[in-house]
Amino acid sequence: MKNAIKITSVEKPEISKEKSKHYLFNRSPLLPNPFAKLPLGSIKPKGWLKHQLDLMINGMTGRLSELSDFLKSDNGWFGGNKEGWEEQPYWLRGFYDLAVLTGDKRLFSEAKKWIDAVIASQDEDGYFGAKYHKCIIGKNGQKICDLWPHMVMLDAIRSHYEHTSDSRVIPMMTHFFKFCKNLPDDQFIPANTDGFTWYVSVQILRAGDMLPHIYWLYNHTGEEWLLDLATRFYRQIEPPTDEWLEHHVVHFTQRFRYSGNYYVQSKYPYHLAQTDYWYDQHMGTWGQQPRGIFGADEKIRHGYTDPRQAFETCAMVEFNKSFYILGRITGEAKYADRCEDITLNHFPASQTKDLKALHYLTASNQPQLDKYEKHDYTNKVRMITYSPDNRYRCCQHNVAMGWPWYVQNLWQATSDSGLAAWLYASNEVTAKVGENGTKVIFNVETDYPFDGAVKMVFKSSKPVSFPLYLRIPGWCHKFKVNINNRPLKVTSKPGTYLRVERTWKNGDVVSLKMLMETSLTTWPRTGSITVNHGPLSYSLKIEERWQKCGGTKKWPEWEVLPVTPWNYGLVVDTNNPSADLHIIKKKKIPNQPWTIENSPIEIKANGKIISDWGLKNETVQSLQPGPIKSDKPKEKITLIPLGCARLRISCFPVIGEGPCARDWKK
Repeated sequence: MKNAIKITSVEKPEISKEKSKHYLFNRSPLLPNPFAKLPLGSIKPKGWLKHQLDLMINGMTGRLSELSDFLKSDNGWFGGNKEGWEEQPYWLRGFYDLAVLTGDKRLFSEAKKWIDAVIASQDEDGYFGAKYHKCIIGKNGQKICDLWPHMVMLDAIRSHYEHTSDSRVIPMMTHFFKFCKNLPDDQFIPANTDGFTWYVSVQILRAGDMLPHIYWLYNHTGEEWLLDLATRFYRQIEPPTDEWLEHHVVHFTQRFRYSGNYYVQSKYPYHLAQTDYWYDQHMGTWGQQPRGIFGADEKIRHGYTDPRQAFETCAMVEFNKSFYILGRITGEAKYADRCEDITLNHFPASQTKDLKALHYLTASNQPQLDKYEKHDYTNKVRMITYSPDNRYRCCQHNVAMGWPWYVQNLWQATSDSGLAAWLYASNEVTAKVGENGTKVIFNVETDYPFDGAVKMVFKSSKPVSFPLYLRIPGWCHKFKVNINNRPLKVTSKPGTYLRVERTWKNGDVVSLKMLMETSLTTWPRTGSITVNHGPLSYSLKIEERWQKCGGTKKWPEWEVLPVTPWNYGLVVDTNNPSADLHIIKKKKIPNQPWTIENSPIEIKANGKIISDWGLKNETVQSLQPGPIKSDKPKEKITLIPLGCARLRISCFPVIGEGPCARDWKK
């Protein structure tokens, strides 16, 4: 008798009336959620993704206590009267997860030391952390409790509980939130911070970052006063001051999600719609560059919409955190697409290939990374050299979250006791599924994002019935599935899920084939174009010269300068790009594919030099409306994935002729 199978195409996973008891889903009266996070350690990365974590062990993140002044033993998180603000928890929430995912004993010993110190720091009234921030007194005598650092540190505390079920955590968090509940209004995230240093106002803008922690605790304990506290935090979030939600890049990547996060409590559709509105409005104007980043250089500025305007490394990991949260709330596949866009196209280029240094800003058009301090960016200091030191204080610590959190979101538990393959990479996931919580394993092999083939081998001690959700990426128009070498008849719609419900048996094999097509994105402000192939966008291959410009012998700072020309326009038939763009793939994916020399895919294209396109204040000149004339000969040029390109031109002027073509103005 053949194994009965039910295959459906769904916009989002079903929300079961009898929700899974195997993982932490929302309690009533919170809105039921289709996804729940698997506990830390459930997913073990393999292949190139595992290698990123291995590099982190002895890279900047794994050795940051040797580099960062903020991680010295006299910082406020370890007691005493000194500050202990965002930097330490930024690092710890990624570092702790890295220690668990790699199994590195040195890292875990250091992470445990921090966790134990944080838990031990709790006062009788429930406050924990640096005493310095418990009662900050302004010049006018006003008293404020700064709760922003706790919003970050609780990520690390929750990870620790997921991994260990430490009995200290639930009482600690409950006691702390009672402290927050009992704070008088004039000390609880007050709107007026005149007379205080700048960082005290951060909690006013980011108060919504406490919501996930409160809901998490409520889902464990069911204490209803926690929901009143969540509303108190939500109401203290500072509203926009003009037509834009937020001008600061990192503030925006957090703030746009807050109403959508509160939606699980309010159940008011407007709150979720508002999150989409702010995102779409912002990206439509400032996001005139590929794969989900926008021109900010710390802050958006009127008139600065060109792809030379860059994106902060902190904003990459914070954007992804927002997408993970919203993805679990809504089940929508678009949030996985957005995570892939940033993580697979921009995040690798924010760091050196050995992960021992990073830079503050990454742009889509950025053909030179130099130590010049007067680029056309918001901040007039070094912003784009690769450095391991405290110059990039927030990013230096916050980058730790990037790869470990991506690993943890490859899979999601579903409310109907199933599993969802949410992001694709080589890994092994262990999870509880089915009515009785049977322990199962999927072993996943793939070269994604460089190839669209994915093989999943199922392991279980006994047959078990449950639904498996396979995400169809937004870029994928041809999605094929085989189970045990038998093709399934499926209708594939990009940005949805294929739900496969059957009784799964040990040794079952699921094979996916996602056809990667070559396409162009045209940017409406200038008519420039970006070349895409599957989940990746492509940059001109610019040969690099790395030279030291600071740091130490062990931890150098680097400039990266171009050796070959970069000022090309693209010669391409926009109606039939495949005729002019030719894909070349390497047979084997290197452990570290995110370099110019290891690029697993190249695209051969045609281009012409635009002689007058150059640099101003060492910053690439803004794009001009096209098509652009060029009297230079057509040349063969090579494109590589954006994530491999630290020097970049990915928004190309289109070369044209005839009456609508323009000369490039100096």
